[in-house]
Amino acid sequence: METVATHTMEDLIRRMSPVAAPPEQQAQVAALFRALEGMVHSSQRRAPKCLLVGPKGESTVLPESVFYVLERVVEVLAHGDSITVVSVGREMTTQQAADLINVSRQYLVRLLDEGRIAFRKTGKHRRLRIEDVLEFKEKRDKDRRAGLRELSKMTQEFGGYDSELK
Repeated sequence: METVATHTMEDLIRRMSPVAAPPEQQAQVAALFRALEGMVHSSQRRAPKCLLVGPKGESTVLPESVFYVLERVVEVLAHGDSITVVSVGREMTTQQAADLINVSRQYLVRLLDEGRIAFRKTGKHRRLRIEDVLEFKEKRDKDRRAGLRELSKMTQEFGGYDSELK
């Protein structure tokens, strides 16, 4: 009998997997975004004093830094996008890095062996700094966009697009 791996939302977040709001939560996320957006864009210069209420009714003041991170996370989710929360300065395994840049672990190891992403070895294991992985991802995405622009330009120059609809 085949077992299907089911991951909880917490598991996905801890694995640094991109997370999106499930369809049944979209309305709640959108309402939360509107509420937070209203607080941020008011006449106040600082984040409003917000309380986080726990399951037993206990409350804790939400620090300003946490408020702004929460506001940004909710904004991304409200637009239907996925988000990954990662600690800057943290080291990652090759699997975590591969998941973050959406490639196979074997391909990531090839990138490491080619010197395209910095890493260090701890025994037999490779460890990567998240900043190095994100820098590689940003450069790769920039190069892809430039390549697509060039391809579109060449296609237009060679008459690949009809100017009139028929």
